[in-house]
Amino acid sequence: MSTSLRISLAQVTSGTEPSDNLRIIDTHARAAKEAGSSVVVFPEAMMRCFGGPIRGVAEPLDGPWADGVRAIASSVGITIVAGMFTPADNDRVANTLLVTGDGVDAGYDKIHLFDAFGFAESDTVAPGSEPLVLDIDGVRVGFATCYDIRFPALFQKLGDLGAEVVVVAASWGSGPGKAEQWTLLARARALDSTAFIAACDQAQPEQSKGTAPLGVGHSIVSSPTGEVLGQLDTTPGMLTVDIDTASVDSVRKNLPVLKNRRQF
Repeated sequence: MSTSLRISLAQVTSGTEPSDNLRIIDTHARAAKEAGSSVVVFPEAMMRCFGGPIRGVAEPLDGPWADGVRAIASSVGITIVAGMFTPADNDRVANTLLVTGDGVDAGYDKIHLFDAFGFAESDTVAPGSEPLVLDIDGVRVGFATCYDIRFPALFQKLGDLGAEVVVVAASWGSGPGKAEQWTLLARARALDSTAFIAACDQAQPEQSKGTAPLGVGHSIVSSPTGEVLGQLDTTPGMLTVDIDTASVDSVRKNLPVLKNRRQF
């Protein structure tokens, strides 16, 4: 069933204290609700920013930090997507997106780990294996995290599973051309999946230290044909966009790349 969805992307900078980050979530969830959104997306690593120990803050999806996000979602009356860390095998964590509120409660573990540009996410993070698509307000919504956006097959799979919108939460690493790659990849994955892409990055910090990916901003929403429906700059802000999923049906009828693709 095609419908519309108003979604807000909260481009913020998470810090090192999970409790402080809950307050950031509360403030921006309320602003998104005031803007009329039914979903608010926060970046990857919202529980605690990269660049420091993450094993010590990891909690299960039924732990106190996730429950704090649930309480905010319930109080505000909105679905929240926020990056956190959950315990995994071999003294590692999973890089998890918590999706909760308005009758929805699930988690997606990042599949593709960022072992690139001198950073080895796999040293501390265990990969996920299962794509996630949920029904939110009558819209099929898929989920991905940061480095996932470089892998078209995941987004094609999400399209196969019926995703009309794919939410991407990121803490994108800075560097020459990286912001341009981020926005290009969001538009390309929209074309690959013939779905809307709502990609929320951490704002670019004033100072970046080491190789940890912290954020470059430029949160973006792309249509299934690659049209940019809204985009932020590098600084903190909120992007609110109305998505009409009727266009997904039209694009998939006229340009059925998911059906036409061949397996090699």
